[in-house]
Amino acid sequence: MVESYVTGFIGRWVEWSTTSGLRVLIIATMMLVGLAVVRRAVDRFQKVYEGTLPTEAQVKRATTLTHVIRDVARVAILAVGGMMMLSEVGVDLKPILAAAGLGGLAIGFGAQSLVKDVISGFFILLEDSIRVGDVVEIAGVGGVVEEVKLRTVTLRDLSGNVHVVPNGVIDKVKNMTKVYAFYLFEVGIAYREDVDEVMAVLRDIAAELRLDPQFSEDILEPLEMLGVDQFADSAVIIKCRIKTRPIKQWRVGREMNRRIKKTFDAKGIEIPFPHQTIYWGEPKQGTPPPLYVAGLPQAQPTSN
Repeated sequence: MVESYVTGFIGRWVEWSTTSGLRVLIIATMMLVGLAVVRRAVDRFQKVYEGTLPTEAQVKRATTLTHVIRDVARVAILAVGGMMMLSEVGVDLKPILAAAGLGGLAIGFGAQSLVKDVISGFFILLEDSIRVGDVVEIAGVGGVVEEVKLRTVTLRDLSGNVHVVPNGVIDKVKNMTKVYAFYLFEVGIAYREDVDEVMAVLRDIAAELRLDPQFSEDILEPLEMLGVDQFADSAVIIKCRIKTRPIKQWRVGREMNRRIKKTFDAKGIEIPFPHQTIYWGEPKQGTPPPLYVAGLPQAQPTSN
C-alpha cells in the first residue's frame, strides 16, 4: 500500500513537472529575463536621452523619471508573473481578485497615509519640484536628493546621514539648487572704516574671483552690492551677493570669504569681533587707580 502511494505520488509529481511545473518554470524565467531587460533598457535609454539634453536641470529630471519608470515596471512584471504562476498551480484567481477588491476598501481606510504618499509623489514628479542631485530642505531635513520615488524621497545630509521622507508629509520644499543660486554676504566692518571704500574693495575682489579660471564658469553675474544693511552693536554690516550656477554657491562663497579676509588684512580694514573693555573707575581727582599684576614688582607711591 505504501509502495503504491509513493508510486502514485511520484507519478503525479512527474506529470505536474512536465506540464504545469514546466510552465511555472518558464514563467519564472520570463520574469527574470523581463526584469533584466527592463533594467538594461531603462539604463540605456537614460544614457542616450541624457546625452541629448542641453541643461543640467533636464538631466536631473530625466534621472528622476527613469528611476520611477524602473520601479513601476518591476512591480508590474512581478504582479503579472505572480498571478500567472498562481493560476498554473491550480489557484482560482477569481475569489482572490474579489476578496482583494473588498479587502482593498477595508485596507484603504487604514492605508490613507500610503495613498497620500503615492499621490504626493506623483505630483512631485509632475511639477518637477524635486530632482535627483538637488540640495533641498523638506520636513525639517536638508541634504542632497539621492532618490525620488512614488512614496518616499531619500536625502543624504552633510554628515553622510540618510533620511527617508514620506512624500505625504512634504508640505513645503526649499530647493537651493534650481536654475541658479545666490551666495549672500554680510560683511561686518568697524565704524571708523569708509563704507564706500570697503564696497569698492569688495567689488574688486569679486571681479578678480570671476576672472579666475577655476571659478569663472560657476559665477553667472558680477557682484550685486546691496549696500549698508544695518548698524550692529560693534560693526557696520554691508550686504552683497553673487549669482552662481546651482550647487556652486557654497564653493564660490567660501573662496570669496577667504579672499575678503586676506585683502582686508593687507589693506588694514578692521573686521570687528566681540571684546570687552574693563573699567576700574576713577577717584574724584580724575586719575584711575593703578592696576597691579601678580608676580610683577609693584611701584612705590611717591610722596607729595
